[in-house]
Amino acid sequence: MLKYALSAFILLAGWGGGTWAEGVPAPRLDRKAIVDRHAVVLETSDPATVLQVGNGEFAFGVDGTGVQSLYGNTMAHWGWHSNPLPPGQSVADFKYEPYEAAGRKVGYATSAKGQEALYGWLRENPHCFNLGRIRLRLAGRPVALADLGQIHQTLDLWRGVITSRYALGGQAVEAQTCCHPERDIVAVHFSRPVTVEIAFPYASPGGTGADWTKPAAHRTTLTLAAHRADFSRQLDADAYAVNLAWTGTGTLVQEQPHTFVLADVSELVCAFGLRPAVELPTFAQTQAASAAHWEAFWNSGGAIDLSASKDPRWKELERRIVLSQYLLAVNEAGTLPPQESGLVNNGWNGKFHLEMHWWHGVHWALWDRWPLLERSLGWYQRILPVARDIAQRQGYQGARWPKMVGPDGHDAPSGVGPLLAWQEPHPIYYANLDYRLHPTRATLEKWQPLVFATADFMASYAVWDGTAGRYVLDPPLKTVPENTNALQTRNPTYELSYWRFGLRVAQRWRTDLGLAPDPTWDKVLQALAPLPQQDGVYLAQEGMADTYTKWNWEHPSLVGPLGMLPGDGVDPAVMQATVRKVWQNWQWERKTWGWDFPMLAMAAARTGQAQIAVDALLHPAPRNQFAVNGFSRGGPYPYFPSNGGLLTAVAMMAAGWDGAPAKHAPGFPDDGSWVVQWEGLKPLP
Repeated sequence: MLKYALSAFILLAGWGGGTWAEGVPAPRLDRKAIVDRHAVVLETSDPATVLQVGNGEFAFGVDGTGVQSLYGNTMAHWGWHSNPLPPGQSVADFKYEPYEAAGRKVGYATSAKGQEALYGWLRENPHCFNLGRIRLRLAGRPVALADLGQIHQTLDLWRGVITSRYALGGQAVEAQTCCHPERDIVAVHFSRPVTVEIAFPYASPGGTGADWTKPAAHRTTLTLAAHRADFSRQLDADAYAVNLAWTGTGTLVQEQPHTFVLADVSELVCAFGLRPAVELPTFAQTQAASAAHWEAFWNSGGAIDLSASKDPRWKELERRIVLSQYLLAVNEAGTLPPQESGLVNNGWNGKFHLEMHWWHGVHWALWDRWPLLERSLGWYQRILPVARDIAQRQGYQGARWPKMVGPDGHDAPSGVGPLLAWQEPHPIYYANLDYRLHPTRATLEKWQPLVFATADFMASYAVWDGTAGRYVLDPPLKTVPENTNALQTRNPTYELSYWRFGLRVAQRWRTDLGLAPDPTWDKVLQALAPLPQQDGVYLAQEGMADTYTKWNWEHPSLVGPLGMLPGDGVDPAVMQATVRKVWQNWQWERKTWGWDFPMLAMAAARTGQAQIAVDALLHPAPRNQFAVNGFSRGGPYPYFPSNGGLLTAVAMMAAGWDGAPAKHAPGFPDDGSWVVQWEGLKPLP
């Protein structure tokens, strides 16, 4: 399971280094004070503000009772399930919809017509699922909200412990809940004996990941010993184990096929895994491990203190920064790219979206916690054969990375997803981050297969326009905003710049390995169409003259090339004007998403518009709100790309970026309203 690598603080020029003034090293920040002032305190039990403990690979969500009496899911990156295929069908039966592309037919998984059952199955399988529920009982029945009173719940971020105080049936109870940092174990201590129910659902692709209506569809086998219960779980072809130990005088009783009741419990320790746990730690051992782990986490990597700022919004921004670090360490530091809602619930059938992996994970590198991103990057190597198959089936070279996937890497059918392409250069971006941190030949060789296969696809995907004498990005192509017609897209601004970045870095990869530049990559790179602009500002795509009047909603990706990206093909003056026009004309209250605001902030910072950068991060739009527990309302709730994007933007605004002005916190206003104390951060490429 998750083991955090503690990295030394880098307070030097170059990759890191906060300063109060030019040449003056920053003092070490009081990190505990920063974290503690944002401890989460709840006085009600509300599903929208579920609290979690976890270790990046596994998470346990709790309600006001400290367990899951009313709501809360138990999920892990390894917890996947597939329903049986529709009778008489196989994956090989799926038919791809043909599209005209550069004079030939290319098949995409976009149509359900005539294959509705198989299409639906491929979208929903495999899916994450709820591993089990632990809840309280009272008078022989599950606890209801009406049974609870005087709720006071605190999440101690520094120790990773949730303390829940409440009245249950008129009696005071205190529950302490924590998670083991290296094993997928939740542990709970109750101040007085309680009755607990442990139950297991069938898997569901739906939001909770649980289907409680199909007891005959799965199997739970119990092996009972003194103060110990071992459960073997079987769901179709998928299996896992749950191991429970407790203190107290009660004996576990099986009430229904998948429901077990345990009375007079003072402490419980419950392990979840693909294999049974032989030995279980005590609650005290788990709590001590949690406290040591989280203290080490907060004392590693970067930190930001905004408390000396005059702008009254400093505390809200700092709160979002602190809570986002905790939430992403709990939900998104696992062995797979995270889904949009992490380990809270199932969004989009529990699958993860590769175009969003950048927004979920790049912050780990900037906050000097690279190992927590690296854990999920090995998955790209594992699915490289699948990505090669996609490219080959479509008639392209190299490897085409899918969009909405599970662990197997197979693209889920969708009217939109398979037509997206902006995820394609991502592996080259991650490789570039790794090489900046670890500039060795071993890093070059590790990433060589992915970088070269990605660049091969990108070069073959570009289409030669003989009339104009240039390479273009042509239909069928869904752009980042997804709100335009894929059959009418030509040369979207963001994708053109990212194509340039990917091919440029791939060529450098070759030369750093001592290889000659690839002539095909170079030919495409040199003749790629320019970023489309009109009247001194960039357009979303070529010919879209009404970008700022008709298409000024959804993701403002046209600012991404000099913000999220380092500006390949960008005229800085044109981008500066573009940022201003987007800020003034975009329909922020319409359908924007949580990561749109940090994307604009990064572009504003790089173009010298620091006030817009801060105002974008704190824009009051409905989808730029963060609940008391730190969950973002930036899309389907919760929406963690918002949290990851915030951390990326704030890190680069504080530590700078390649070519940033040589001044402290270059992305923040320098008028005295913001005092940004930071350490251990790294600039954005």
